[in-house]
Amino acid sequence: MLTHVEYIKLFMKYESDDMPVVYFYEVDLDDERFCHRAIEVFANGQVNLIDDLYCDVIEALPIPTKEEFNSNIWGNGFRAFVVSKDEFEKVWESDVYKGNLSI
Repeated sequence: MLTHVEYIKLFMKYESDDMPVVYFYEVDLDDERFCHRAIEVFANGQVNLIDDLYCDVIEALPIPTKEEFNSNIWGNGFRAFVVSKDEFEKVWESDVYKGNLSI
């Protein structure tokens, strides 16, 4: 069970319909900021739930902090916010995201 968790909502610049425009991350603060669960939201509002973000990667990297995302270290197409567990869970339990798709 996760005890020290941060939830991040990350907006990205629109690139194409097959690329997510919003990500949600459940970040384990006790495990070097590795992601426990993630959600991809596409421009049409459809969501993709990810319960193992690292299953197909060669090298697992921790999720940056909100401040790191917003400082343009990873590029200037990002804007991140810390959100509540309730907001994350509401999207996790939904098939369609009805919130803002851009900031």
